[in-house]
Amino acid sequence: MTHSRSNAGVPCEPDLPPYQVVLSETHWGSLETPFGDGEDLPEVLTRLLTPDPRAQVNALSELGEMVGHQNTIYEATAPAAMYVAGILTHPAATTPRPYRNVPIRAALLSWLASTAYDASDEIAGRTEQHFPGFLAPGTVMAAFRDLRPMLYQAVSPFLRDGHKDVREAAVIAALILAEHPALAEHRDHLAVHARAILDSSGDAPNRRVARKALEAWGHDVPGSEPFLEESWDWGPHSGGRSYLEPPF
Repeated sequence: MTHSRSNAGVPCEPDLPPYQVVLSETHWGSLETPFGDGEDLPEVLTRLLTPDPRAQVNALSELGEMVGHQNTIYEATAPAAMYVAGILTHPAATTPRPYRNVPIRAALLSWLASTAYDASDEIAGRTEQHFPGFLAPGTVMAAFRDLRPMLYQAVSPFLRDGHKDVREAAVIAALILAEHPALAEHRDHLAVHARAILDSSGDAPNRRVARKALEAWGHDVPGSEPFLEESWDWGPHSGGRSYLEPPF
């Protein structure tokens, strides 16, 4: 495995494999999904790169169901997330959403954020209480959580993106991924972005992520907000708020 930096003494995030390699070298048919195996995933993932924004949106919606049904991490979730992270810089990610002046890249980042939250310390820790061993080394959840530094490397270039929706989606994904201990060095920098979310975002779930990250990292957070735990339900494979809501 190669690394993104080689400076002595500086922690390195692992490089993300090219999306083409993820697609061609993953044995999709051997990976568990909520509906059997992942044999159909390559076709769905490939449609994310079509020039037709409607096809892209539909593919991302299908992907959410195929690897994140009921907010669950499956064997196929990890390579699917690596593929999505790998295409963030692809020209197809700049395609405007139908009826909106928002690049599809914002939806891809939102999907990564939603999927990362399904494996977050909050959710995984809650599940571990009921199913001891859920986070043990070698489990599906542990393997996905190990990918967080790699996914962060793909997300972080968009923290200062010129488009507000892309920038906010990248910040939310980065805040969730930065729970990984190897990313602790980035948290003070991310705290600046988290405060920007609190200052300017009207999205309640995103504000909740920003607030909880700041609190967890020991930063002062001005004023409390009336968040309900049940309100955190969003993303392309949830029943709540989604970047994929109509109109398409």
